[in-house]
Amino acid sequence: MSNRVVCREASHAGSWYSASGSQLNAQLEGWLSQAQSTIRPARAIIAPHAGYTYCGACAAHAYKQVDPSITRRVFILGPSHHVPLSRCALSPADVYRTPLYDLRIDQKVYADLWKTGLFERMTLQTDEDEHSIEMHLPYTAKAMESHKDEFSIVPVLVGALSESKEQEYGKLLSKYLADPSNLFIISSDFCHWGQRFRYTYYDESQGEIYRSIEHLDKMGMGIIEQLDPMSFTNYLKKYRNTICGRHPIGVLLNVSTAEEETNLVYQYLTWWRRFSWKCEKESVILFRITHKTLHLGISCHEIRMLLSSVPVCV
Repeated sequence: MSNRVVCREASHAGSWYSASGSQLNAQLEGWLSQAQSTIRPARAIIAPHAGYTYCGACAAHAYKQVDPSITRRVFILGPSHHVPLSRCALSPADVYRTPLYDLRIDQKVYADLWKTGLFERMTLQTDEDEHSIEMHLPYTAKAMESHKDEFSIVPVLVGALSESKEQEYGKLLSKYLADPSNLFIISSDFCHWGQRFRYTYYDESQGEIYRSIEHLDKMGMGIIEQLDPMSFTNYLKKYRNTICGRHPIGVLLNVSTAEEETNLVYQYLTWWRRFSWKCEKESVILFRITHKTLHLGISCHEIRMLLSSVPVCV
């Protein structure tokens, strides 16, 4: 049996984010310094996976809530953009490389998940082609750098799951969420609007198109905050909102439902709108960040920021 360590390279470094460790570290420190540590420790976060030029500052508001002193395992659930999957898939790698330092996959948890028969094994090429998990690796490394030798990651590529599959994976993962040393990262952008996304829903009663999109996403976020997987599914069926991480979110909502603890709360931290706006054929991608905490009675914290750019397909 070979003892060769399989490494997944940082394939999007140099394009989606800096390949220079020092430059990337400075960028992450700058973004994190602008975010407030309001409600640590987060037990789960939903954060975007676009290029850092577009969402790096936005994601900082989520990662600022991570407490490295108690986190020993980081689950990263990202949607599959390039390969059709009807289930979830595990990486063939042992190590994920980042420009900061290498992240070690928890092979014991992987072995336990594999034994369930519910997971596929993706190829290394599929793993390196996909960006939804990778875009969270530098931030994970940065957030955990003070305990970098004391934690592992559990990357899971999530396919186009049926409702019953979301429930099944949610139930399976619920025992891990119950452990406060585990952090769940859900990789998702929100509304992708425009002809090239084949989505042009517009509620004229909301006024301008961007107001319609904002209203649409806020409906979805409100349902996520209620921890109601069925209502989230019904929302997606009704409005067809192009939330690329809808299945990882669906799994997390079912994880929350399966968990015995009842004092779990989701809350907005921030949202950014990225757009190029000239006509209805232009495109919009809305980013949302939420985090999950075990604390009750926390006042709502919402920061609104605007970022204009040329649209980039993510």
